[in-house]
Amino acid sequence: MESCALTLSSSTLNPKPLSHMIRNTVPRIIPVYSSSSSSSSISYKTTNSNNSGIFFGSYSVFNNSSLLSQKRVHYDLAVVRATASAPGTSGESTTPAAIGRTLKLAAMFGVWYLLNIYFNIFNKQVLKVFPYPTTVTTFQFGCGTLMVFIMWTLKLHPRPQVYKSQVVPVLMLAMAHTMGNLLTNISLGKVAVSFTHTIKAMEPFFTVVFSALLLSERPTLWVVSSLVPIVGGVALASFSEASFNWIGFGSAMASNVTNQSRNVLSKKFMVRKEEALDNINLFSLMTIISFFLLIPFALVLEGFKLSPEYLQFAASQGVNVRDLCVKFVLTGICFHSYQQVSYMILHMVSPVTHAVGNCVKRVVVIVSSVIFFQTPVSPINSLGTGLALAGVFLYSKAKRIKPKAA
Repeated sequence: MESCALTLSSSTLNPKPLSHMIRNTVPRIIPVYSSSSSSSSISYKTTNSNNSGIFFGSYSVFNNSSLLSQKRVHYDLAVVRATASAPGTSGESTTPAAIGRTLKLAAMFGVWYLLNIYFNIFNKQVLKVFPYPTTVTTFQFGCGTLMVFIMWTLKLHPRPQVYKSQVVPVLMLAMAHTMGNLLTNISLGKVAVSFTHTIKAMEPFFTVVFSALLLSERPTLWVVSSLVPIVGGVALASFSEASFNWIGFGSAMASNVTNQSRNVLSKKFMVRKEEALDNINLFSLMTIISFFLLIPFALVLEGFKLSPEYLQFAASQGVNVRDLCVKFVLTGICFHSYQQVSYMILHMVSPVTHAVGNCVKRVVVIVSSVIFFQTPVSPINSLGTGLALAGVFLYSKAKRIKPKAA
């Protein structure tokens, strides 16, 4: 039987055989054949992208000789394999870090959707028996403010350093944030959850309008074309909606205006790289300011409705006070948590990916609310809702297409 041996060059015996190689180059192993009367040998030559050859050794087949032990053979074969699978090769395309990041993102999207479903269900149940949207919204911002202070106290996220130049922009963003969430709650109290979210599918329309007015951004033909099914779908769904109410419709449409003006202003503000706030701290500051802004409005418009006297009155009307209080707290927790997770996702992915995720989230919320509340949906209403959501999806795809340079 023929014996196998690995004949090494002096460089292979060096304890640091790979230190002189370029890290991000892909090595190639080139066989060089030679033959004689007594042996056949194959020399393996490795090259990098600079075509500088480096001999690791030669694999020779002799009839009756053995130069190295089996352990040395295994060692040098391991060296060759390690070189072939060095960073930058095709075998490294799926790293454990990349897999972990993907799984983390998938989990965060799942939490975002789940919290959104629970918030809309609990919020609708609360507003049915507690028709005071300003008080409800103030309480939700209060829960968020408490959660922000806990986050900063436990050092789960660093506290922001606010500069004088940031005060006015953040205050403007907080005012738009306050009005957007208040108007959404007013709409949820008047019409079905599915209808409110169908109307809110028109957000891209107002994004394009405000971007053109405030940022001087000209939309592409694909973006404008995607707005047609959005507007048409919302109009079709509105005409066939059983729970249609002008207050609910107008509030949801006004929330689109305020929310998208907030997003455009936020984009304009975040362009300033110096002294910029990260997404989480910006959202946290808006939450705190919104809470203190809404307190006087809630007292003037609705009075103090979370008093023991009112809770006793609600109990006399057949409302389970304990159940109402629990759902109040759950709406506050879900309200802040799902928005916090949304901002965390936005920090990890591109705005276009986030927009696609938001479109899918709206579909999930509409379907789950229809099933839970058994909302009657006509075929025309379903067609309008589907058309609007399809337009939102096309809009998010159209944003990927960059306009050609003039």
